[in-house]
Amino acid sequence: MTSDVEEPGAAPPAPPAQAEAVFGDSLPKARRYAELLADDGVRRGLIGPREVPRLWERHLINCAVVEELIPEGAEVVDIGSGAGLPGLVLGMMRPDIRMVLLEPLLRRTVFLDEAVEILELSNVVVRRGRAEEAHGQLLTDFVTARAVAPLPRLAGWALPLLRKGGSLLALKGEQAEAELAAGREDVSQMRPSVSDVIRVGRGKVDPATTVVRVTVTSDGGPPASAGSQKARGGKKKRGRKR
Repeated sequence: MTSDVEEPGAAPPAPPAQAEAVFGDSLPKARRYAELLADDGVRRGLIGPREVPRLWERHLINCAVVEELIPEGAEVVDIGSGAGLPGLVLGMMRPDIRMVLLEPLLRRTVFLDEAVEILELSNVVVRRGRAEEAHGQLLTDFVTARAVAPLPRLAGWALPLLRKGGSLLALKGEQAEAELAAGREDVSQMRPSVSDVIRVGRGKVDPATTVVRVTVTSDGGPPASAGSQKARGGKKKRGRKR
């Protein structure tokens, strides 16, 4: 009797037709990353073997379309990066952005470091640690997160990392509206902000990717450390159309 579950070391499925439109010139890197996830990612327990057949639609394209929300030249911190979703995907698609992959577990940061080197992503840095440990050390334009924590807890980690006008982009599922409704008051008490639920990638991925966006409206985050990058001046342009 044969199993329909992919074994570690199996090749990932071929990218679907829409992958070329989504990834553009980054498609070769995306294919190589899919190979890493299907092999080392499964072997090291970063993704389950049942996820291999749906790597493209459920994971890679689902994360990639979030780049529509990130303007050119932005600085982004991806908290709880795990296997690199969405941070590594966004970093490979957008060489114009500065991406920090923040992950507390050593076995995951080892994988991420290896992936960054293999994919030659000079704009991506891996940092081992928890988000709350980075308060006062990192200050950024955007924080991304996928399947990390319920919204109030996630906001408590993310909002202190954001500059005024910066946004948390939390990739959520079907219950995003209900989760935001339940947690909106708690989130706004942490730091003045506006929140909404948006869907990106319509026509590229089905279902479209659901994002809870929390944008801070006042100063109040901890100051950046001397070693962190200075805030960029001026208003940034919207990300390139593809």
